[in-house]
Amino acid sequence: MPFLNKLQLWADERPDDTAVVVGGKRLSWTELRDAATVRLVETAATTILAEPNSLDFVVDYVAAVAGERCCAVLDPLWPQPMLDDVAQRIGEAQRGNSAGLAAAQAFAGGGELLDGQPDSAFLIGLTSGTTSVPKAFTRSRRSWQLSFDASIEFFGLAPEDRTLAPGPLAASLNLYALSECLYAGAAFHTLETFDVGDAHAAISHDGVTRLVLAPTVLRLLSERGLAGGVDASGLRSIICAGSKLDARTLEAARRWAPNAAIFEYYGASELSFVSGTRLAAGEPLDAGGTGIGGPFPGVELKIMDDGGAEQAEGAHGNISVRSGMVSNGYLWGDDGQALRCFNGWYTVGDQGYVDAGVLHILGRRSDMIITSGKNVYPHEVELALASVPGVSAAVAAGMPDEVRGEKVVAGILPAYGSVTATQVKTGLDGLLARDKRPQQYFALSELPVTDRGKVSRQILLDWIKNNDPRLRPLA
Repeated sequence: MPFLNKLQLWADERPDDTAVVVGGKRLSWTELRDAATVRLVETAATTILAEPNSLDFVVDYVAAVAGERCCAVLDPLWPQPMLDDVAQRIGEAQRGNSAGLAAAQAFAGGGELLDGQPDSAFLIGLTSGTTSVPKAFTRSRRSWQLSFDASIEFFGLAPEDRTLAPGPLAASLNLYALSECLYAGAAFHTLETFDVGDAHAAISHDGVTRLVLAPTVLRLLSERGLAGGVDASGLRSIICAGSKLDARTLEAARRWAPNAAIFEYYGASELSFVSGTRLAAGEPLDAGGTGIGGPFPGVELKIMDDGGAEQAEGAHGNISVRSGMVSNGYLWGDDGQALRCFNGWYTVGDQGYVDAGVLHILGRRSDMIITSGKNVYPHEVELALASVPGVSAAVAAGMPDEVRGEKVVAGILPAYGSVTATQVKTGLDGLLARDKRPQQYFALSELPVTDRGKVSRQILLDWIKNNDPRLRPLA
């Protein structure tokens, strides 16, 4: 498995119902099944997709996972040399797996759009590493079927739902949402390219009931939707992943989509779902806190030290899970630290603790700041700062300090006008312990981001070091 047998079922039972909409163009369940079946004749044992969103992408993807075939989805915006390098590595890795390659080749050119064996690998996932070349891991069909069953239960996905995931299908969040909807028999909507107006139009006019998106996109849609009077009352669920919701994003989403339950969850590409929480319409969020719910359905959760010993409740350590949703491991890029196993418990090195059954996320160990002997995680500082009135967003990092070893510094993007250091410090009362607070604040004219749009703590430090005009000390 994971979803082709279900696709056949939906095509038989509801042939003319909408399966997928991309940029306003539609395929019914029968049309999707038939188009993918035709495409099988030219679909190889291993397919590499590096395409923008389109109906053709969906058809290619469905055909690419039929039988024992395997698919890798790459970001089409990557530089061509990186695309070529990753494609070459995938080819070499697949040739090195002679048994798997023979099984896959046996299905190449086959005419049946059916799921392969549950334990066979169907997807090659890519995740960023310490170098410019992403790490590659594989997933079995069984792992995604178990993930579908768990997420459908947790998120309450129903066949009558219409899901909009407005981001690129090359991103795992959106590719999973597409696959989950095909498995559940629910219509899936996306855009050819992200546009706020197009997303709003789909929500207002296409009967979208469910959003799957990152918190930054939710904030953008909510704030502009409120300003433009876009009706989002039909939304009944909003699913966010990537980082915790800050108070401003939650407030805007609550006002814009008053009838929607908001789900937050934590997971990792290699682990799948780990924990999550559901906030019913109107229910308050732990603003500024690090808690992100209890274990996901089908997941056992522990906090372990580096030797694999379980930590006591409230003690920090490696977030470790045991579930059938964990990936098979890496094709390349395994440094022995990225995905570790302690007697069947897996961790990617994210740090956290459990308190009263709730998992609290602190961040990666490599980001940790040691100041005056105290361990401080930038993620925790950033969540607290983003909840302070007048702060739109924040980035925290550690700088060398002769007295403390390191000191915490923070860049503040004001929500409106300007904000003072005194206002920020006062706003942190009750949100962040004093020994974790920044020693120095800077006002930002824009967030320090990489060329791929990811907020970078290192760029913030570079700006401070070079007196960059995009920031100034806060008085």
